Amino acid sequence: MTILDVNGVSLGIERFGDEADPLVLCLGATTMLSWPDALCTALARGGRQVVRCDLRDAGASTIGDLTAPAYTLRDLAADAAALAGALDERPAHLAGIGVSGMVAQVAALDHPESFSALTLVGTRPLAPGPVDADLPDHDAATLEGLFSRPEPDWADREAVAEHAAESARILGDDPAAARDLAARIWDRTPGTQPEAHRADQLAMVFSRLDCSPRWRERLADLALPALVVHGRRDLFFPLGNGEALAREIPEARLLVLDDAAGALPDAASDEVAAAMLAL
Repeated sequence: MTILDVNGVSLGIERFGDEADPLVLCLGATTMLSWPDALCTALARGGRQVVRCDLRDAGASTIGDLTAPAYTLRDLAADAAALAGALDERPAHLAGIGVSGMVAQVAALDHPESFSALTLVGTRPLAPGPVDADLPDHDAATLEGLFSRPEPDWADREAVAEHAAESARILGDDPAAARDLAARIWDRTPGTQPEAHRADQLAMVFSRLDCSPRWRERLADLALPALVVHGRRDLFFPLGNGEALAREIPEARLLVLDDAAGALPDAASDEVAAAMLAL
């Protein structure tokens, strides 16, 4: 893991594979660990240089005011383009997951010269907030289960890991994998401030960003190979969101993971990697 300065900020990155190989840039949601080790390794084995990165205000990247971020969604998109250019002079395959899937869509639209392909995992064509009438919203019972619970002591590693495991049970993800991931994220969060741990675990900073203007109506302008990956059991961003992306991005391929919810399970890594390598 290292730090790279681009676009006026410092971003934490981790590399897999040979730097001479074509670049796959995986944007964190919001930390880089949202991209499983197994998937990154499978892509590297397939002849790709894989770089996963922390967004601003996450992991090892620049941390500012977590209650009022002084940047926008489009700044994060510009970070992605600048990072891709700093890592490789060739256009990169850009990948986003969850909230970083929104960043990836805007980055590909605003900086088309920087990217050669696009992978979107478990995301939607809209910013946080109200959804369009034709898209499924978050499952109401799931949100109630997630947000009716008391928050843990964010400075207590074990409490945070157990909270993540219970969240995974509610979302339909693997609790053991979520517990391990939360502990790894906690270990990477600099300092001991509870708000920093909360931000890394919940990606709540993203919901405070200025995400205007809309970009859904521009998706038809994308002119690069695209893959949309979505879990059939995803209750947070239900499958209809991925189906809409695949319809509205010209010639995009939709890969539905029948046994997945919101998180990418290790068991799907080879299948997802093969689909990404085919772009």
